[in-house]
Amino acid sequence: MPVRTIVIQRSQAGQSVAEVLRGTLRLGRGLILQYLRDRQVRLAGHLCQAPGRRVRSGQRLEIALAAPKKSPQKAPRGNKKPSERAAPIRSPLAGAIRVRYLDAHILVVDKPAGLTTVRHASEKEELGRRAQKFLPPTLVDLLPGILPVKERTGRFRAVHRLDKETSGLVVLARTAAAETHLGLQFRAHTIERAYLALVRGRARAQRIESHLLRDRGDGRRGSGPTEEGQRAVTTIEVVEKLGDFTLVACRLETGRTHQVRIHLGEHGTPLCGERVYDRHLHGKPAPDASGARRPLLHATFLAIDHPASGQRLTWKAKLPRDMDEVLRKLRYHKKS
Repeated sequence: MPVRTIVIQRSQAGQSVAEVLRGTLRLGRGLILQYLRDRQVRLAGHLCQAPGRRVRSGQRLEIALAAPKKSPQKAPRGNKKPSERAAPIRSPLAGAIRVRYLDAHILVVDKPAGLTTVRHASEKEELGRRAQKFLPPTLVDLLPGILPVKERTGRFRAVHRLDKETSGLVVLARTAAAETHLGLQFRAHTIERAYLALVRGRARAQRIESHLLRDRGDGRRGSGPTEEGQRAVTTIEVVEKLGDFTLVACRLETGRTHQVRIHLGEHGTPLCGERVYDRHLHGKPAPDASGARRPLLHATFLAIDHPASGQRLTWKAKLPRDMDEVLRKLRYHKKS
């Protein structure tokens, strides 16, 4: 079995094992996860099975490459009877999903942290229907199991996404027409979205505009030259000052990947619990005494025009328990 060795370069430092393998060997995420599960990846001489483990410059990443196993041929699928359909996917996180609105056109839910919104297209291409076997279920995967039986028909279309570790409000379309209508609203910036974020440092009210790149120079997404990146705009408002921490509200004019996390981190006030965008370019991670176990970012407000009626609809979502507990602790220490 051939072993491929990758010596981590300075430009790759801080990337995850999965990002290095994908960028260097052009492997799909599903195949990378399979190699990790099969104990075929070693980092700095030690077995590695965590796709998100961060690498350091000079480390050796080794992967034993083997020809992927062929899937057995399956008989053509016919029309299944209701009793023969696959059972809803189960997950401990399913019980934490809160349905806020449901009709024939749209579904709005309050997503818990730790749950990906929808499977990425590249993962579907790599594994097809086997993706659910190899990867943790997504919000879209779990929805049929939490809705009334009569509402489980059709496909749920994610028109926007929240990061896996971000909690809060997500709207999904139930028809192609609703998907198109909501997509137009996002592109016209008529959909309103606001986040609450607990950050390290003393944040100030400001409007941040930059152009985001996939690699700002240290393997992380970030701001770069205007002519190369995607325009991203975030408005920051101070909600509560908590000594060396701040509770802020963030409103998005654009919806780029990791936009809020990047803008806050690059301006010296990274999220509590942030481990990726918690430093300046080539800088050291900012200290974090909050005790947060994830980036504390919550999508707390959503407003859309209903795709069928045109009525303006709004929702608010209260803070999840883990974020509320950290906030209470910071308030207590501020007073003492």
